Amino acid sequence: MKTAKFPKNFLWGASSSAFQIEGGWDEDGKGMTVADFNSFKRSEKQADSKVASDFYHHWKEDIALMKEMGMNIYRFSLSWARIIPDGDGEVNQKGIDFYNNVLNCLLENGIQPFVTLYHFDLPYALVEKYNGWECRDCAFAFERYSKICFEAFGDRVKYWQAINEQNLMIRVNERMNIDETDLWKADKIRAQMDYHMFLGHAMAVNACHELVKDGKIAPAVSSTCTYPLTNKPADVWSAKMNDWMKTNYCLDMHMYGEYPGYYMRYLEERNIVPVMMPEDKAILKSAKIDYIALNYYRTLCSSYLPATKEHPAGERAYRGNEVDFDQYGYCRDEKNTNLEASEYGAQIDPMGLRIVLNEYYQRYHLPLIITENGLGTADVVAEDGKIHDDYRIDYIRSHLQACSDAIGDGVELMGYSPWSVMDLLSSHQGFKKRYGFIYIDRQDHDLKELKRIKKDSYYWYQNVIKTNGDEI
Repeated sequence: MKTAKFPKNFLWGASSSAFQIEGGWDEDGKGMTVADFNSFKRSEKQADSKVASDFYHHWKEDIALMKEMGMNIYRFSLSWARIIPDGDGEVNQKGIDFYNNVLNCLLENGIQPFVTLYHFDLPYALVEKYNGWECRDCAFAFERYSKICFEAFGDRVKYWQAINEQNLMIRVNERMNIDETDLWKADKIRAQMDYHMFLGHAMAVNACHELVKDGKIAPAVSSTCTYPLTNKPADVWSAKMNDWMKTNYCLDMHMYGEYPGYYMRYLEERNIVPVMMPEDKAILKSAKIDYIALNYYRTLCSSYLPATKEHPAGERAYRGNEVDFDQYGYCRDEKNTNLEASEYGAQIDPMGLRIVLNEYYQRYHLPLIITENGLGTADVVAEDGKIHDDYRIDYIRSHLQACSDAIGDGVELMGYSPWSVMDLLSSHQGFKKRYGFIYIDRQDHDLKELKRIKKDSYYWYQNVIKTNGDEI
């Protein structure tokens, strides 16, 4: 099969998020976030967000390494609580100053910033004040925060993502600070939070277009590609519903400003339709996204799970994890025996990336960029002091081939920014699970000297960028 070339202006980068990389969690006026709060609950078992990769004190060195690798974009997030410590009060100038320094350094080194406003780290003060996104006021606090960022940084940042993986975050009770044990009540809270995030996202999109000259903004979704366990029609339907209920409904809401019919049916079946104000409709409809950022790691497999008297349609069941829940009347999560998995259970499937790129482009006809894709595993420093991560090279190479194939299919793919630029804090595995091109020499409870070491994948990706993907 002929391999399609990557476009001349293709955006090559790597990604991170504030709470996973920065450290300095309470320095210079920063407030605590939900991500901080959750990480501290596991401090005795693994690393937390207090130091992380210590980008807060190593940013000049780290950006120099990004330049050396050849990156022309860096996708990262701002910490809402570093800029507005309590979420909706006074602006912390030291937070603004830090990000100004980072942005200026990136641009001086020829790296375009791709900035996410909110990546799992809601200021914890908004949880205490509003129970976070359950309250409508949180959406307006997010709009205000977004405007502050656009006004402070919009002269240099032209590409924005408003919210990272809303469609995944809303599935995980801890990320949303949902403590309710009753499944129906938890889903009712979840539906209201999800709606308020859509509203906040829409207001941020409109603010970006108003305040940032030539600004472009998008959601960053956790992409989902599900295969049916068998060719039984009900299993085929279950696979489609798994994608629609976990991802496509979210993209449709961002694109068209209203829930698709099947999702409204689910909300009505569960009797959890969120409270929506009449004036919201115009806001949601007017917010026009400019591209789609997607995060891709794996594919899923499902069979049909019938509803019962004990388990009504739409009710969730958790056999494995919250992200891949079963849903009565819709789908049951299954193992795909045709795929190998990483040591942490993610099934490795480059073809799935080609499928989602084609599906999203054919459905929405917007440019696409991959903002996360990578292999998380334990790396070992060899006797020669190097990290020989051929397994990571193989993973990214196969997914770049899928990108090339999708481009050949006619997909308008504008960039590739894998996860992650360097090793960073994993929410549930600390520093045992590593994704980076750059090794951070620390263990969960031993900071060592936080030395930065280039992995073999660093040099390989450097050549990929240098050749614009001709040599992968």
